[in-house]
Amino acid sequence: MTNADSSEPYRIMFVCLGNICRSPAAQGVMEGLVRSRGLAGRIEVDSSGTASYHIGKRPDARMVAAAGRRGIQLTSFAKAFVGGDVERRDLVIAMDGENFGDIVRKTGKRENVRLLSDYLGEGWLRDVPDPYYGGESGFEVVLDMLEAACPEILSEWEALKGRTSLADGQSSM
Repeated sequence: MTNADSSEPYRIMFVCLGNICRSPAAQGVMEGLVRSRGLAGRIEVDSSGTASYHIGKRPDARMVAAAGRRGIQLTSFAKAFVGGDVERRDLVIAMDGENFGDIVRKTGKRENVRLLSDYLGEGWLRDVPDPYYGGESGFEVVLDMLEAACPEILSEWEALKGRTSLADGQSSM
């Protein structure tokens, strides 16, 4: 799927292990950016987990609190990643190398699967650390990474949309 310039919304899925800390936070950060940039309806965002430990549960209360202090709302319910998710999304973003490997093993695909750290510059961790068993500062580190990466993801979409428009002979303005 590559519908950066079609009438269909561009679909992004964030994936972590249990879908209660990192990926719902990524979803919340990206949804906030999409709303603030007037892109609602053009970009759809969701999240899932490679393990099914927490299906149907709300995000971890510590992540909800940390995100809330930054004005980020987390409204999702945990769900499990399934193989067809890759075909139904334009971009699937894994929080760490283990999640990335699980996605590739489950689907046999990697064309539209990326690591979140692909959108971060030098000096950032390669894997978004799972804060579940750590202290409060771990949730802040995750949010720092997400707030740095999500605007870059949108910039990539805008560039892709512009290339698609130009390739179709249309103005990107």
